[in-house]
Amino acid sequence: MARILLGVTGGIASYKSVWLARLLTQAGHEVDVVMSRAAREFVGAITFEAVTGRPVHTQLLDAGHALDHIKLARAADALVVAPATAEFLAKAAGGHADDLLTACLLAATCPVLVVPAMNDRMWAHPQVAQNVAHLRALGYAILEPAVGPLAQGEGSGAGRLPEPEVIAARVARLVAPASALRGRHVVVTAGPTREAVDPVRFVSNHSTGKMGVAIAEAAWRRGAEVTLIAGPMSAPVGAWLPVVPVETTQEMADAVRAALPRADVLVMAAAPADFRPVEPAAQKIKKGAAPRPIELTPTPDILLTTRADRRPGSVIVGFALETTDVLASARRKLEVKSLDLVVANDATEPGAGFGHDTNRVTLVTAEGEVALPLLAKPAVAEAILDEVEARLARQGAS
Repeated sequence: MARILLGVTGGIASYKSVWLARLLTQAGHEVDVVMSRAAREFVGAITFEAVTGRPVHTQLLDAGHALDHIKLARAADALVVAPATAEFLAKAAGGHADDLLTACLLAATCPVLVVPAMNDRMWAHPQVAQNVAHLRALGYAILEPAVGPLAQGEGSGAGRLPEPEVIAARVARLVAPASALRGRHVVVTAGPTREAVDPVRFVSNHSTGKMGVAIAEAAWRRGAEVTLIAGPMSAPVGAWLPVVPVETTQEMADAVRAALPRADVLVMAAAPADFRPVEPAAQKIKKGAAPRPIELTPTPDILLTTRADRRPGSVIVGFALETTDVLASARRKLEVKSLDLVVANDATEPGAGFGHDTNRVTLVTAEGEVALPLLAKPAVAEAILDEVEARLARQGAS
């Protein structure tokens, strides 16, 4: 894991930085906190020490610590300033080094993420905009403020510090190892689709979308540009991921077709409904007037019907969730649908399939099969993307 230098400046949002420090520590990172003098008026240094288990740094010129800014900057894999006040932005843009945090900033050669937070009127000021633009030109990443409630009595607007989970996700992306997915466009589908029986009922399945979301988030952390095409699922999605919401299988097929021409990777982790009612009722079907058996017709096979839209050299991943003949079905799908990889799993396997936080899968390619043990779905996602990266690397070398 990484060594994170977390700078905290004196805004009311600095209380959120405590939770950010905790999230980063829980993720396995070593977190060194540097607090400005004003920050210590809002949050005590001992609070950060309690959640990180490491000493907090506050002074530039303490006896015996004259080179702390060099040591801290040299050891850091990433420097994050959250919140970054308007005053800090001005000092950073001007190259000032009159406190420990700004001195660390000038000494740092690692990636830098600056997360501004302030009143919406301050954020909209031309001088602040100019300072932010200059920091971007210096190569610093800027995570812009969220829109929402501001300090008491100030209403709502752009200036709120993004939630700590959003910042932690950006940090994970910032310190991720070099990846063949960095800068690539990865399209992931997730969740079920629904086919209307009447205005209040539908044909669907038990998919929660957990596996697809885990893959999308893992690809994003590796530096990919991610498009998540999601049916009506229950799995939560990080606010940093762009989502294309769909309802029916046809809508999902249309969204995939629109995304494929610029996609380097498609991971079809969704579980679209295979059938839809031929004639959905226009009004709710009353219990006392139950219809005859509802006639069903197949929905579009998304991987087959969008095959011509694939970008040359792209990597296409399908899923095969079966209850019998799992590997044989996966091999057929690999060939018939011209896939590079099929992720096969048994819906009857304990702890695997829909709704679980774990999965047991076999990765099926033209070269062979690799059976994975029962793993948490994020770990399964990483294994899938490792195989995708290997195929992208081989294609680049050929």
